[in-house]
Amino acid sequence: MAPRSSPIIAIDGPAASGKGTIAKRLAAHFGFAHLDTGLLYRAVGLIVLNTFGDPADASTAEKAAHDVGVIPKAMADPSILREDRISVAASKVAAHPGVRAALLKFQRDFCTHPPGGEAGAVLDGRDIGTVIAPTAIAKIYVTASDEARAQRRFKELQGRGENVTYASVLADMKERDARDASRAAAPAKPARDAVILDTTTMTADQAFAEAVRIVEQKLNV
Repeated sequence: MAPRSSPIIAIDGPAASGKGTIAKRLAAHFGFAHLDTGLLYRAVGLIVLNTFGDPADASTAEKAAHDVGVIPKAMADPSILREDRISVAASKVAAHPGVRAALLKFQRDFCTHPPGGEAGAVLDGRDIGTVIAPTAIAKIYVTASDEARAQRRFKELQGRGENVTYASVLADMKERDARDASRAAAPAKPARDAVILDTTTMTADQAFAEAVRIVEQKLNV
């Protein structure tokens, strides 16, 4: 197991900002373990939908979040978890304090004991720097304009063969942003000591290069 002093990199931001891609590349670059915490909430949302439940119902969502035996199975097929209907369900279940509390220990254990004995951990989500790992050595809040993020998500969904329009994707994204920012439990917002990385006009490589620069500065390497 990695020591408890292992460095933690917290990557936060809204949907389609580029935070997931940046987090994965940072983990590979520095040899750290990576956790996309959004998949945990997507898994809970999928479990609720598969049982014909309502993701907006707190008791149903919390029951799914405590089913630690089923969550890994739900996470086994990322392609399903990336579907737009799962994104919406994930945002709804994530608004319940009981769901967030149930998944908190898993995420913090990943931070303190990165799997595979890796030298550190990179986590991306919406409350990593504020709630999950407030002592992370490096915190980056990745963002982009609503229009740029909606265009990215629209192209992604089209590529999967989903029948969507740009207007509907933009509307859904704005609704999710508002729900994530206004929830009582761990609202989505930058940590006070996070570095803001706006990727609106950046290519993926440019955004990654800037993220590496930020992290290296924090790690003093």
